[in-house]
Amino acid sequence: MRPSVVRVNRDLRRDLYAALCAALLVLTAVLVGRAIQHRDGSLRVDWPPLLASWDPHVGPGTPAAVLVAAAVVAYGPSLAARLPWRPLLLAVWGAGMAWTWSLALVDGWHRGVAEQLTTRNEYLRAVPRFHDIPAALRDFTRHILIDAPDNWGAHVAGHPPGATLTFVLLDRVGLGGGGWAGTWCITLGTTAAVAVLVAVRALADESLARRAAPFLVLAPAAVWVGTSADGYFAAVAAWTVALLALAVRGVRPTLCGFCSGLLFGLTVYLSYGLTLMLVIAGAVVWVGSSRRPLWPALAGCAVAPVVFTALGFEWWEGYRILVTRYYQGAGGVRPYGYWVWANLACAVLIVGPATVAGVRRVVVRLWRGGGWSRPAAEPHIDAAPRPLAVLVLAAVLALLVADLSGMSKAETERIWLPFAVWLLPACALVTGVRGWLVGQALVALLLNHLLLTGW
Repeated sequence: MRPSVVRVNRDLRRDLYAALCAALLVLTAVLVGRAIQHRDGSLRVDWPPLLASWDPHVGPGTPAAVLVAAAVVAYGPSLAARLPWRPLLLAVWGAGMAWTWSLALVDGWHRGVAEQLTTRNEYLRAVPRFHDIPAALRDFTRHILIDAPDNWGAHVAGHPPGATLTFVLLDRVGLGGGGWAGTWCITLGTTAAVAVLVAVRALADESLARRAAPFLVLAPAAVWVGTSADGYFAAVAAWTVALLALAVRGVRPTLCGFCSGLLFGLTVYLSYGLTLMLVIAGAVVWVGSSRRPLWPALAGCAVAPVVFTALGFEWWEGYRILVTRYYQGAGGVRPYGYWVWANLACAVLIVGPATVAGVRRVVVRLWRGGGWSRPAAEPHIDAAPRPLAVLVLAAVLALLVADLSGMSKAETERIWLPFAVWLLPACALVTGVRGWLVGQALVALLLNHLLLTGW
């Protein structure tokens, strides 16, 4: 047997070991979590480590989900290799929407889409209180604490007002209600895959982006992109990084840099925790070839803070009060000692086994201190090109910081979507592509059909 074949088989076997270890982590989190929850209920989730309940079911989206998965497995890799670049991006967006919509509709239109953002703690319940937007922003921090009069629901209180304001503005233009809100989140959320491909192509290599494309479509993360507002947040954050990647590679650096900064400013007013996107943005600047876009990016970053502050909302004050609110609620009860590692099991379920295998390859190359440059033969298999590796490892670092902070105890299957999408490009490094795609699809289908998720 040729040495190259032996090496490929050895690496594939190690990839499978990594996936198996990740599966054991998930199983341990389930078993230990169920024992803790049964003992004292302190985890505050019905099916740890996920906010979900055991409820095997099928629904209107089931046939479509199976068909989309089969089509992507069968034709995705070949189409990704031969389609022109722009049609490929449109195809990824279209296929991603088909996959996400079909998974959401497994629970039916009302439970899967229309009612997701209208529950007691969700954003749409607060829309009527924003009839006077400047007044609502001035008073926003006064209603964050649980013991405050007319306190906000958990999700409204837990985020800067940019999140709620999105749905207020949708309502103002005639797109009110849960159906339109869910459609907004899915439509924008599925563009995150396109943004990731744009960034990988700009920073690393088009062939790597093409190999990653089917994995970005069939990511298990789609279960929570349809429908949670965090899918929408993930897309805004992803386009922040993509535009910055274009800027540092010399593509309209002033315009792309400014727009990237503009979106980053918006991102941190959608979710406090997304300030950690600075880690990924910093990685992009590090591997980029130009520092010229930094000043336009900083100018763009200033827009959202200036506007919100002028209207009466102070970000730092909101965050300070939020920390108190967090420990007043479930965050003060959920045990750090469980969630600090069980959150990582949630991350495995978001990204799937193929991503675990891809990240393993990135880490191995880093550990060996080599493999950063592309060799002539099989570049997408044998090496982790430096820009791709830096991007993936920056996402890992952002996740670990969020995890260790103690401000992400549970529900990270949706909260970490903006970081998790940047782990998915590591799938470009795996061999046996169709087998891994099947694994990705099975994780998503099993999650959505065996569990009734909180989103």
